[in-house]
Amino acid sequence: MTFRSLLRRKEIGANSYLIEAGGSRIILDAGAHPREKGLDSLPNHSAVPYNSADAIIITHAHHDHIGSLPVLQRQQPKTPVFMTEATGELTAGMLHNSVNVMSSQRDELQIHEYPLFTHKEIDGIVSQWDYRDLRKPFMLPGTDVECTFYDAGHIMGSVGVRLRHGGKTLFYSGDVNFESQTITKGADFPTEGIDALIIETTRGDYQRPEDFSRRGEKERLGKAIRETFEVNGAVLIPVFALGKSQEVLVMMHELVEMELIPPAPVVIGGLSTKVTVMYDQYAHKTRRNYEGFRILQDMRTLVAPRKRKKELTYNPQTIYALSSGMMSEGTTSNQFARQFLPNARNTVAFVGYTDPETPGYRVRNAKPGEPVVLDPKLPAVEVHCRVESYDFSAHSTRESIVDYVKQVAPAKVLLVHGDPPAQAWFQQTLARELPQSSEVMAPEGGQQIQLW
Repeated sequence: MTFRSLLRRKEIGANSYLIEAGGSRIILDAGAHPREKGLDSLPNHSAVPYNSADAIIITHAHHDHIGSLPVLQRQQPKTPVFMTEATGELTAGMLHNSVNVMSSQRDELQIHEYPLFTHKEIDGIVSQWDYRDLRKPFMLPGTDVECTFYDAGHIMGSVGVRLRHGGKTLFYSGDVNFESQTITKGADFPTEGIDALIIETTRGDYQRPEDFSRRGEKERLGKAIRETFEVNGAVLIPVFALGKSQEVLVMMHELVEMELIPPAPVVIGGLSTKVTVMYDQYAHKTRRNYEGFRILQDMRTLVAPRKRKKELTYNPQTIYALSSGMMSEGTTSNQFARQFLPNARNTVAFVGYTDPETPGYRVRNAKPGEPVVLDPKLPAVEVHCRVESYDFSAHSTRESIVDYVKQVAPAKVLLVHGDPPAQAWFQQTLARELPQSSEVMAPEGGQQIQLW
């Protein structure tokens, strides 16, 4: 069995990897790079000969794992695609949204190859998607490779993937969180009999404080909300539409039930609403905390925006959970921030990662009164509001991942899904913590590695 990275360089980027075993070709994930545009955002899928893949496996529905799937299926038209049912439902919705975004960017940014795929094409490829349950092994058609999905604890439907061939076992983590979140329970991964491990390294360059607790972080957020309301301000929480929105909404419900914040309107909109509908559809079908809790029906303080209303109305003592989490240009959180940031009574609460090249990062690191460019086509906005950051990441801490790798103790460890500093930390730490017989590698884009 061999591994080949289909990334163009070593980073989080457009995740996609080729596994070859006994003459079979299996592609793990088909992402698009969130910071690149056009054809530059795609993995190097041309490295896989046309219509030669035996299976495509999707771990979860985030853009950096599914954003190039229609393009890949165009190149592999007869190849079945395996994922969980929840991931399939989310993937279809997220890809349709991508068509809308690309269509807007075609004229706005003069990207003539956009959209890279169409709504009709998405509807056509769904017939090739094959949904599988957790912990139920199945043979990939036309191969002698056995596949099993395990809950990855990242977002609804996310999985790690075990592949068995020739008496040996490969495990691919996808994006993983070993800690339980508000809705999503922590990962349920195997630890025995794994010969080669492909593991994510997202948080390798971040050290969590020793006194951290998720409850303490939640209480700290509640305190900031209370203090903001006391001065008649509002709270903006930039969130990713898929996963983070739903986690934050139920967290707000918890804070009200715990009497840590007063009952207050919680406003969502756009893609977050559509994804929340899907989360509610699987309230009884997926492994989660709050089983059966339907956000849109059971959360008393939730306020969905009116249909056909183009702009949100600002109101004090209100919580706005708006996408995107990085406040990217053209998104609801970015547009709303223009009227929100100059008000010193308000608070912006970041609850996830912000890329250094995004508006969210600039707001997060702005000094009081500093002008921040939210959109290069518009004037800068001065940041006078309170800005806070909280650690509610959907990715495992680096220490939790190291503990897992030590339990597995595989012969080979391949470090993926991390920027160079993050991968470097893991490489140095695992080289020290694992037996000398274990080989730790950080594959370059296009690099092929013999697993056994």
